[in-house]
Amino acid sequence: MKKYCIVTGGSSGIGKAVVELFLQNDYHVFNLDLQAGMSGEFIKCDMTDHQQVSSAIKQITDKFDIAALVCNAGIHYSANIEQTTEQELINVFNINVKGAFSTIQSVLPNMKKQNSGSIILVSSDQALVGKRNSFAYNLSKAALASMAKTTALDYAEFAIRVNAVCPGTIETPLYHNAIERYCEKSGADKELIHNEEKAQQPLNRLGQPTEVAELVLFLASDKAKFITGSLQVIDGGYTAQ
Repeated sequence: MKKYCIVTGGSSGIGKAVVELFLQNDYHVFNLDLQAGMSGEFIKCDMTDHQQVSSAIKQITDKFDIAALVCNAGIHYSANIEQTTEQELINVFNINVKGAFSTIQSVLPNMKKQNSGSIILVSSDQALVGKRNSFAYNLSKAALASMAKTTALDYAEFAIRVNAVCPGTIETPLYHNAIERYCEKSGADKELIHNEEKAQQPLNRLGQPTEVAELVLFLASDKAKFITGSLQVIDGGYTAQ
C-alpha cells in the first residue's frame, strides 16, 4: 500500500536525497519548494508565506492521508551577532523556523484524524553546540530542536511522533555555497578550506546527503515507532569531541 509523504525544500541537497529515497521505498512524495526538482510531485511554495504553505498542505490533505512530513527547507547565513542585521535575522527565521511551524501546524489535523504520523525536522549539530560566525543559523536550528521536543509531547496522545535529525557538515550545494562565500570575503583557498572542514570531523570526511536521508527514512518507519522527541545526531563524531 502506497504511503504519502511531504518534504519541504526537496529539490536539492538533503531534501533531494530524502525525496529520492522515499520514492524508492514506495512513498508518493510531494515536494514543496520554490524551484522544481527532478523527483517527486512538485508544488511551488514559498515557505515564508504562511497562507501559501497552508493552502499547499490543504491541497494535499484534502485528498490523501500523510504518513510522514519532513521539514527540510532552510537557508544558511554566516555572521556573528554584531554583523547580523535585523532583516537577515528575520529572513533566516522566516524560512528555517516559521516555514517549519506553518507546515507542521497545517499537517497536524490530518495526522490527528488518522491517529498516526511521523514528523522529522532537519535541524543541525548546531542545535547541540555553538559554532563561530553562525549566530542566526545556530539560533534557528536550536529552535527547530525545541519545536521537535514540544510538539512530540503535545501530540503523543495521537500517536504522532516528532523527531529532529541533527546533521553535521554535509556535502550539499548549501555547504559549497557557504564555502565559496567565505573564500570570496577572506581570499582563502577553497580547496584548503574544504580539506580543513574534513579534518575537523573525527571520521575525517564530510557526510553525504544520502546518509542523512537513510536516518530520516528510519525515523519515518515503524522500526522507529518508540522514538519521539529525540535529537538524532549524524555528524561523524563532531559533537562527541
